[in-house]
Amino acid sequence: MGKLYDLLLEDIRFEEGLNACMNCGVCTAICPAAEFYNYDPRKIVDTVQSKDEDKIIELLKSETIWYCGECMSCKTRCPRGNAPGLIIMALRGLSQELGYFVESEKGRQQLAIKRTVGDWILSTGYCVYLDGITIAMHPEQGPVWEWVQDNKAELLNRLGGNYKGDGPGILRKIPEETLAELKRIFEVTGGMERYEKIESFSKTKAKEMNLELTEGIDNEYFRHIYKTNNGTHSR
Repeated sequence: MGKLYDLLLEDIRFEEGLNACMNCGVCTAICPAAEFYNYDPRKIVDTVQSKDEDKIIELLKSETIWYCGECMSCKTRCPRGNAPGLIIMALRGLSQELGYFVESEKGRQQLAIKRTVGDWILSTGYCVYLDGITIAMHPEQGPVWEWVQDNKAELLNRLGGNYKGDGPGILRKIPEETLAELKRIFEVTGGMERYEKIESFSKTKAKEMNLELTEGIDNEYFRHIYKTNNGTHSR
């Protein structure tokens, strides 16, 4: 049994996600991601079951494991009770843990997620932070969203929100003691350590690619991973 397979076995998601695949392909047939991406959950499960170290490393470095939307449609249809979506989660976690994620275009985008959604959670208490969804980063939102951003305080208060206000209400300010508790949860569960590894491996990759990587999102490496699309992902 290979070392990487042993590490996967330590992940409860892998343990719960893989029983015994009979290679029927139902997971691929039902998978929404497989309709659009070069993605085949059946092949991923088959590769993992082989316990072949080199093939698993190839998976951990690949674009493939980042295509899954984790909708778990595969779980609802598998006749053997497998959940390829959970296997993907375990593979993603191991790829981040060992630094293989920086070897793929989609994998490198983990830093972008960490520095937006990830940091927003800890600093504001929200995984989707209104102030962060700017037109500069999301031009597809269009002029209506630009107007919403320019008038968000007045608009949200008129709609019954409590934008950055104290007390209850939608989009309220999250108390500092709650944010501290949230950070503590991340520390205890290994989330902060995972964040640090994503940062560390990304800095090494940025240096390798001769791209500047400083704090925040206004730097060469962040802009590169956020905007680059090599055009090979979809069918």
